[in-house]
Amino acid sequence: MNKIIALGLTAALTFSVAAAPKKKVPAKGRKSVAAATIGLPVEQRIDSLLSRMTLDEKIGQLVQYTGAGYNDDRAGQIRAGMVGSLLNEIDPETVNRLQREAVENSRLGIPLVIARDVIHGFKTIFPIPLGQAASWNPAVVREGSKVSADEASSVGIRWTFSPMVDIARDARWGRIAEGYGEDPYLTSVMGVAAVEGYQGDDLTNPATMAACVKHFAGYGFAEGGRDYNTTWIPDGLLYDVVLPPFKAGADAGAATFMCSFNDIDGIPSSGNRRLLTDILRGEWGWDGLMVSDWGSIEQMLNHGYSTDRPTAALQAARAGVDMDMENHLYDNHLRELVESGKLPVEQLDALVRNALRLKFRLGLFENPYVDLKTAKRFYTPANLQAAQRAAEESAVLLKNNGVLPLAGNPGKILVTGPMADAAHDQNGTWCFDMEKDHTVTPLTSLREMYGADNIIYEPGLKFSRDNSAEGIAAAVAAAKDADVVLCFVGEEAVLSGEAHSRADISLPGAQNDLLAALKAAGKPVVTVVMAGRPLTIADQVALTDATLFNFHPGTMGGPAIANLLSGKVNPSGKLPVTFSKMVGQEPNYYNRKNTGRPHNSQGEMLIDDIPLEAGQTSTGCDSYYIDAGDAPAFPFGYGLSYTTFTYGTPSLSATSMGTDGNITVTCPVTNTGSRQGAEAVQLYVRDMVGSRARPVRELKGFEKITLAPGETRNVTFTLPASALAFYTADNKIAVEPGAFQLWVAPDAASGTPVDFTVTE
Repeated sequence: MNKIIALGLTAALTFSVAAAPKKKVPAKGRKSVAAATIGLPVEQRIDSLLSRMTLDEKIGQLVQYTGAGYNDDRAGQIRAGMVGSLLNEIDPETVNRLQREAVENSRLGIPLVIARDVIHGFKTIFPIPLGQAASWNPAVVREGSKVSADEASSVGIRWTFSPMVDIARDARWGRIAEGYGEDPYLTSVMGVAAVEGYQGDDLTNPATMAACVKHFAGYGFAEGGRDYNTTWIPDGLLYDVVLPPFKAGADAGAATFMCSFNDIDGIPSSGNRRLLTDILRGEWGWDGLMVSDWGSIEQMLNHGYSTDRPTAALQAARAGVDMDMENHLYDNHLRELVESGKLPVEQLDALVRNALRLKFRLGLFENPYVDLKTAKRFYTPANLQAAQRAAEESAVLLKNNGVLPLAGNPGKILVTGPMADAAHDQNGTWCFDMEKDHTVTPLTSLREMYGADNIIYEPGLKFSRDNSAEGIAAAVAAAKDADVVLCFVGEEAVLSGEAHSRADISLPGAQNDLLAALKAAGKPVVTVVMAGRPLTIADQVALTDATLFNFHPGTMGGPAIANLLSGKVNPSGKLPVTFSKMVGQEPNYYNRKNTGRPHNSQGEMLIDDIPLEAGQTSTGCDSYYIDAGDAPAFPFGYGLSYTTFTYGTPSLSATSMGTDGNITVTCPVTNTGSRQGAEAVQLYVRDMVGSRARPVRELKGFEKITLAPGETRNVTFTLPASALAFYTADNKIAVEPGAFQLWVAPDAASGTPVDFTVTE
C-alpha cells in the first residue's frame, strides 16, 4: 500500500457506529427574519441579517455564557438577542426551551449554539487523546470523535472544544493528556482525524458537532511545564513545530478555533492580531469562528498587556477574537467602543459574520431543536465496542520477560494496586459527563475472564496518592498464594489535566513501595500503569517482569486490558511521547537539534563511576547528564508486541530529487514471531545542513500494518520534497537543496540511515 505523506490522506475509517437520524425538526410557527432567508446562499443570508441587526444584537452574537438552566433572566437575555452561545446545557428539554426563546421569541430568530468540552467522549469515554495517539491509527481518533459527536449532539450539543493540537514536550504539563504528544506530524494527522470525526461529511447533519482546534498557539510550551506559564517561541519554532497541526486543522475545514492563554513574544494570544488574523486568516485563508478561552481576554490585564477591561475588549476584537467566552467584556464594553469610534463598525461586523456563519454551517436555522424521540443515544453496543477497540490499540507494552500473555490457565492471580478497580480514575481528565457506574474496571473483567475463584483481590493501596503502608503487607501475604501478580498502578484522573501540572512525575504515594514489596515476594509481577502523562517509572519497569502502559483508557478499559494481558489481543501501541528516566531530563523530545558537542554514548561516564578528585574534563565534554545519561527511558515511537518484527533495508526510487519532486521509499517488514501482530512502521528524515540548524530526526510518515506469522510486506511511502520545507534564515517556508538521511524504523531511536539529496 502506497502511503502518501500528506495531511488529510489518512487511513480510511474502519470502525462502524450506529447511524444517527438525519431527520429535520422544523421550528413551528417561525416568522422571523432569519427564517425568511432560508434557501439563499449563506453569505447572502448573513448580509441580510447584518443589515437588520441593531448594535446590541450584533454584540449579542459574540457573547457566550455558561449554562444556568432555564430562568427568567436568561430567557429575557435570549429574547433580547443578547446571547449567541451557551455552554454546558446538557438536558435536551432545557436546550429546546432556551432555543425556542431565541428562534421563536426574539426579533430576528437567530438560534443559539450549545457548546461543551467533549474531549474524549461524552458518556462513552474513549482513551484520553494522548492514549488515542498511542494507537498510531487515525481511525481510532476519527471514530472516537464520531461517537462523541453522536452522543453529545443527541442532547443538543453542537460545538465541542476539541481537538487540542498543542505540541507537548514536557510531561510535567498537566494538559499533555489532552493532546497528541510531542510530534507535529503525528499531532497533525490525529488532529485532522478528530475534525473529520466530529464534523463528518455534512456539518448540517444534527448528529455532528463543530470541532474547535485549540489552543492557538503555543500553550504546550509553558515554561517548566507549569500550566498558564509564559512561553518563549521564536519564529523558527513557531512555524516548524507549533503551527503545522493548526494549519492541518484549518485545511481540514475545522469550523472553529480557540485562542490560547499564553503570550507569543510578549503579546497574549487573545490580543495577537498577527497570529489570529494575519497568519490564520491571511496566510491560510481560514474563515471560521475564533473563540476566546475561558476568561482569556480579561487575563490580558494580568499579562500586563491591557490597561483595563475596555482596552482588553478592544485589543481582542481588533486581533480577531469573534466570541467572548465568559469574560463579560464584549457585552459590557463593545457598545461604548463602537460608539466612540475606537472599534469601527466594519470590524465588528466581520466578527458577527463569523459567528453567524458557524450557525448556518451547522444547519441551526433549519433545524434548531433536539429531536426528543432520539435524544440520549448513550452507551450503544457499537459505541462501547469502538471504545474497547480504541483502548486495546492504545496500550503500549514497555517490557515483557515472557510472562505475558498469561497462560490459558495461569492459576491463581493476585490483582492488586490502587488502579485495579478505580472506575472514576481510569476515565482520566476532561470527562464531565462520565458515569462511573458504566465503567468496566480491570478487576471486573479479569473475574469474568478467569473466574472469581481464581482471582485474589487485595488492593494494597486505596488510591494512587495513598501513603499508608497498612495494606501493603496484606497484598504481599496474598501474593504468596498466587501464581502471578498483576499490580495496577498510576495516577488518579485529577492528577493530570488543566491546572494539574506536577513537578514530580513519578508514581505518587507508596506505589513504589508496593511494587518493591510484591517483587520481593518472589512471584512474577506484571505492572499495569494507567496515567494521564508519561511517568518516570524506569526503575519500576526494571524491577518487574512485564509492564503494560495505558494512558487513562476510558469506559471499556477493563475488558481491553484483560484481552491484552490474556493474549486475546496483541499489544500494538507506540509511544507518542518520550519517557524520561528522571524528571530532570524534561523537557525531553526526540526531534531536538544537535549541539556543538553532541553526545557520544560510548564516552558516557555516570556519577557513580567518576573517580575521586577527578579532573573537570574527566567525564568528557559533550551534552548529557552525569546522573542520568542522555538516552530516555523509552524513545518516541517505542512499543513492544507479543511477536517480533524485522525491518529490511529501505530502497529508494531515486537517490535525488528536485525541490518540487518526490522519492518513493520501500522497506520490507517481516513478522518473525509466532503470533499475528500489528506494527506502526515509521519514516524519519534528517536535513544534514540548513540555513538554520535542523532536528536530528523528524517524523514524516507512518503506516500501521498487520502481519501474520512469517509474513513479509513491503511498506511504501511517497516522500515529497515539500515535506522537507522549514522556516529558513530568509524568514520564509522553503525547501533547501542539500544532503538528507532517512530511516524506516520501529521508533525514533532505531534504524539504519539511507542517504539522498535534494537538488535545485
